[in-house]
Amino acid sequence: MKKIGIGIIGCGFMGKTHSFGAKTIPLYYDNLPFLPCLVGVCDSNPDAANAMKEKNGFDLATSNLDELLSHKDIDVVTVSTPNVFHKDIILAALAAGKHLYVDKPITASYAEALEVTESWKKSGLIAQVAHQFRFYPAVMRAKQLIDDGRIGNIMSFHGAYLHSGSIAKNKPIGWKQDKAMGGGGVLFDLGSHILDLLHGLLGDFSEIFASTRTLYPERPNARGEMVKISADDSAWILCKLPDGSQGMVEASKIHTGTNDDFRFEIYGDKGAIRFDSNLPNWLDFFNNETPEKPLGGERGYTRIETMSSFEKPGGSFPPSKFPLGWLRSHVHCFYNFLSSVHNGSPASPSLEDGAYILKLLEASYSSAEKGTWIKLL
Repeated sequence: MKKIGIGIIGCGFMGKTHSFGAKTIPLYYDNLPFLPCLVGVCDSNPDAANAMKEKNGFDLATSNLDELLSHKDIDVVTVSTPNVFHKDIILAALAAGKHLYVDKPITASYAEALEVTESWKKSGLIAQVAHQFRFYPAVMRAKQLIDDGRIGNIMSFHGAYLHSGSIAKNKPIGWKQDKAMGGGGVLFDLGSHILDLLHGLLGDFSEIFASTRTLYPERPNARGEMVKISADDSAWILCKLPDGSQGMVEASKIHTGTNDDFRFEIYGDKGAIRFDSNLPNWLDFFNNETPEKPLGGERGYTRIETMSSFEKPGGSFPPSKFPLGWLRSHVHCFYNFLSSVHNGSPASPSLEDGAYILKLLEASYSSAEKGTWIKLL
C-alpha cells in the first residue's frame, strides 16, 4: 500500500482537525489504496509543535518551515496558520514539490491569491481548499439534485453562517479580528464558507451589494488593552446570478442564540432544497411538479435521509444509518484531497476556487464602503 506522508503547518484548532482526519481516514474507508501517515508538524511555537508530536505520533516537530518542507517522507502539507502567512508558505511548499491542503481564505488578499494560483498551475501539483461544508452527504445530494435539473431554473436563494461569539463587549479579540494578521472579520472567517458553498452549487455571481457592521468600536486585546476594531462582526450580501436570479448571504458572530449555525435554501421553478447544519443528517427537498390534491395529497417537503451514506469506500464504518458529526465532513474533505493526490486527479474546491472567493470578499468590502453594486462579470 502506498503511504502518503503528511506535514501539518500550524498547531491550532484546524491543525488538530487535520491531524484527526489523517489518523481516522483508514477507519472510515475500507480497502484504501493509500495510507495517510503523520510525519511532521511545524509551528512558530516549538512547545506547541512538540506537544502535538507527542499526542499524535509525528516523527518530526519543528518551528523551521524549511526543515519540514525538505523532509523526504512528506508528500503533502496542510496550511492552517493565520492568513497573513499563507502566501509565503504556499509558494515555499510548491517550490519544495509538496501537494497542498489549505484552510480558507487561501491568502490574505485577492492579489496574493492570484499569485499563488498562478504558481500552483505551473507546478503540476494537487491542491485543495478545506471547505468541509461541501462534503456533507446532504450537501452532495443537493448538488446532485441541482445538476440533475430537479430544482429547475434557480429563482432565489439564501445562505447564512451564524455564531454568537462576539456579543460580549469585553471578550479579548483574536487574530481573526486583526487585519494586520490577515484577519478580515466575520466575512473572511464565516462568509468565505457560505459563499464557497453557494458558488459550488450555483456557479459564478454577476453582481453583489454588501453591508457590514462592527458592533463595538473598541475591544480588549489579549493583554487587556483597548484597541480600535475595524473588522466586521456581521455582513449581508445581496447576490445576483448571470440569469438575473437573486439571493442573500449573511454571516454574523453577533446572532444571539446561535452556535455554529450553517444553512441554505435554494428555490427553483421545479423544486426547492434546504439544509441546516444543526440537522446534518437530512436534506429537505420540495418537488414543485407533485400535483396538488384534496387534503394535500403527497405535496410538500420530503426529508431525504442522507445520514452517513457516503459513497464507497465510505459509508461502512460507521454504517450509513448512523448520524453524522461535524468532524466527519472534515474527514471526507481531507479524504477527497488525498484520493486526488493518490490518483493524480484535480481536487475541488481548488486554489482557483479559493481565489474566486477572495475576489468576492474584497468586492463585498468595496461595495460596503462605497454603497454601490459591484459587477463581477
